[in-house]
Amino acid sequence: MIHPVILCGGSGTRLWPVSRQSYPKQFTKLTGARSLFQTSALRCRGAGFAAPLIITGDPFRFIVIEQLAAVEIAPQGVLIEPAARNTAPAILAAALHLAAQDPEAVMLVLPSDHVIPDAEAFRDAVQTALPRAQAGDLVTFGIQPDRAETGYGYLRLTAALAGTIGPQPLAAFVEKPDAAHAAAMVADGLHLWNAGIFLFSARAILDAFAAHAPTLLPPATAAVTEAATDLGFTRLAATPWAALPDISVDYAIMEKARNLAVMPFTGRWSDLGGWEAVWQELGPDAAGNVLSDGATALDCKGSLLRSEVEGLQLVGIGLEDMIAVAMPDAVLIARKDQSQRVKEVVATLKAKGAKQATAFARDFRPWGWYESLALGPRFQVKRIVVHPGAALSLQSHHHRSEHWVVVEGTAKVTVNDEVRLISENQSVYIPLGAVHRMENPGKLPMVLIEVQTGSYLGEDDIIRYEDIYART
Repeated sequence: MIHPVILCGGSGTRLWPVSRQSYPKQFTKLTGARSLFQTSALRCRGAGFAAPLIITGDPFRFIVIEQLAAVEIAPQGVLIEPAARNTAPAILAAALHLAAQDPEAVMLVLPSDHVIPDAEAFRDAVQTALPRAQAGDLVTFGIQPDRAETGYGYLRLTAALAGTIGPQPLAAFVEKPDAAHAAAMVADGLHLWNAGIFLFSARAILDAFAAHAPTLLPPATAAVTEAATDLGFTRLAATPWAALPDISVDYAIMEKARNLAVMPFTGRWSDLGGWEAVWQELGPDAAGNVLSDGATALDCKGSLLRSEVEGLQLVGIGLEDMIAVAMPDAVLIARKDQSQRVKEVVATLKAKGAKQATAFARDFRPWGWYESLALGPRFQVKRIVVHPGAALSLQSHHHRSEHWVVVEGTAKVTVNDEVRLISENQSVYIPLGAVHRMENPGKLPMVLIEVQTGSYLGEDDIIRYEDIYART
């Protein structure tokens, strides 16, 4: 069996404002009805593939489980990184975890945010490369380029591709080139885009770390062996993990190893590394435009207009080669050829202390989500959505009282010693200091409007007494 290892901890700042640190691009529906993470997991489902092993950060653990359940996938495990340390430590931890069960286990390591429309062709390419991985090679996947791209690294082959395509010898890794070098590499037929996808056995990659990055092994081994189980998640031990460097697997291993092979993939692929890539992937119309349902273009060319707000119409007039993305709390407008500078925007917003740099107006929690509808000096109005069977913590507040009005579904409400059901168009008052909880006992999402009043309305004014998500 091939064990998919999905790396799911990135922040995706290049697609701000849709992708942010609190809810990065892999969990968003950028190109269809499913998130990039969901399509990545589905891509690796089929004969010969085991259930996926997911590596992610603590803030995303419940999002991972919820999104996998929505596509009927049960992971074989979810490893929680105490802190982001790039791809080398993440892959090493996954290899140690799998090797404890089977040292010869073959790992297919892939990012959670790439687009590969032809999943069957991708699985066929993986199966074609499998014998080389079983023989001890480290197989990296290269994409047949269809244009001179400066945003990707390249893999140089020893000879041009010909005939039936199978694993190829690798001559060198090539860093992201300038436009002239990119054009020359595409023309010579000796270069593939570096997809950041790998296939190897746990034993082979552990041997490679021992040979080329031995200092990573002791802290990573300790982080895995001292890991704790928490609500079905595996939390890697924080203290040894902190000793690991922030380093990619390319720098740590691949650029030094000699037992390498490249599996070319000729199908369509994108890492959606910026808004121009999204524009290209979504298929511009005859005028070169890509429009969301809430967008209208008059005399525009080569532009992406995207409204992410229900009921908000985004209109462009006379635009050419522009990106315009509207969110409830932020709007991005940029020339298409400048869209890679979005990371600079995020850094600037962070320096200004703008919460939009990292956080959404909609706050996702293990039990569902909420968003602020109105905010004043001594009041706040929220919309709260609770998943079926989910429950907020048993809690109280020092500085605010709350009034809940159910608008969809039924809420099971605890206020001190009283427990009762509240249906649509019914309400309940939570006095300041009262111990309370909200639950959804139904089979459909429950929606309520919460009105908070008090001297302080921050989310840190919560005293938790019980919590099914272990947040006490």
